[in-house]
Amino acid sequence: MEGVGRQRSRRDLPKLESQPSSVGAVTKRFFDILIAISSLVLLSPVVLLIALGVKLTSPGPVLFNHGRVGLGRKPFGCLKFRTMVKDAEEWLRRDTHLNSVYRENGFKVPTGADPRVTTFGRILRRTHLDELPQLINVIKGDLSIVGPRPIVTEELGYFPGSDADRLLSVRPGIFGLWTALGQDRVNYPERAHVELSYLDHRSVLFDLAILFRHVPVLLKGQPHESPARNRSRVV
Repeated sequence: MEGVGRQRSRRDLPKLESQPSSVGAVTKRFFDILIAISSLVLLSPVVLLIALGVKLTSPGPVLFNHGRVGLGRKPFGCLKFRTMVKDAEEWLRRDTHLNSVYRENGFKVPTGADPRVTTFGRILRRTHLDELPQLINVIKGDLSIVGPRPIVTEELGYFPGSDADRLLSVRPGIFGLWTALGQDRVNYPERAHVELSYLDHRSVLFDLAILFRHVPVLLKGQPHESPARNRSRVV
């Protein structure tokens, strides 16, 4: 997996399973639903505590629903616990410097440089607990447990030609190769190569390797990107 994250052409990477069978797709979907439901049941006390924490520490809704492009270019609302002030989108629109950072940094603002993130939100981001509601997206069929990370419409420009169709030929994932490699170290255009490399290598074993690779990432408490501005709303 180390070589996948380096600056190299995807043609140098062996294709292990570029087109999984329909049986494999059904099996993956079955385990996605099983894992998502089981996780929500087991983590329900944590989910309730986080929801209470969000509500008590800042005014606004508990969940944030931000627009992403999914399987077959179908738009969907990707759920997260709200980690920002309630007028975060308006703030980004009126703050030209912040908007510039957002666009220059691959349509995200580093958590440490984003004044819109609440104190409790920083804790959620560092521990990735803000992404727990995405298990609901998995049950709905918007996301998979493992896959390319969901993107906003503007990011499709980094996937020219048929690459965009390839990327959107599978469900996006909560966990992905990009995040496994440490997303703070991999930005566009290299991120596009990494995401598409997942399609060249995808298999049950590769998915398990990605999940295993996330263990130190989660334990380290690495923060992630801010929600995108466009096609976003709060719920």
